[in-house]
Amino acid sequence: MTIHSTPIEGLLIIEPAVFSDDRGFFMESFNVRRFEEHTGLRPSFVQDNESGSVKHTLRGLHFQVPPHDQGKLVRVSRGAALDVAVDLRIGSPTFGQHHSVMLSASNKLQYWIPPGFAHGFLTLEDDTLFTYKCTAYYHKASDWALRWNDPSLGIDWGIADPLLSDKDREAPLFADFESPFTYRGIE
Repeated sequence: MTIHSTPIEGLLIIEPAVFSDDRGFFMESFNVRRFEEHTGLRPSFVQDNESGSVKHTLRGLHFQVPPHDQGKLVRVSRGAALDVAVDLRIGSPTFGQHHSVMLSASNKLQYWIPPGFAHGFLTLEDDTLFTYKCTAYYHKASDWALRWNDPSLGIDWGIADPLLSDKDREAPLFADFESPFTYRGIE
């Protein structure tokens, strides 16, 4: 396992060790001991989620507010997606900034998104399967969203008209959002 830092403190790109031969490949998609050894973090995952989407589906930017805020370890097991996280932690030097990473079945990268970030992804292939481990259970009343194409966030999704849910199409703008998250250094 190799850990790659990003320009935003707390966001990590995880490159698992992949063992390939003429039969295919093998990899550990998660090992808590190795994750802790490489990151210094020991998240307690309580829920695994999976979504399947057609090409150009955009889901996000989603997050849960405290006390039900979630950390997520995400990956694509089939297809490809552009994955984006936005820093919502008040006091963070990167508050309101985002980082994106390409996740695909072929590159097998994973993205650690700690609590305090909005998260979204755009599928780049039909039948993309997106999986994620969460550190808190889904809590409907705590489930919030920000507008995917908010100009103040400056996210280049590479598409003008993705497939969206009504929730994502009508989500509030960042300027109208009062963050309940506080920056405390590395999460």
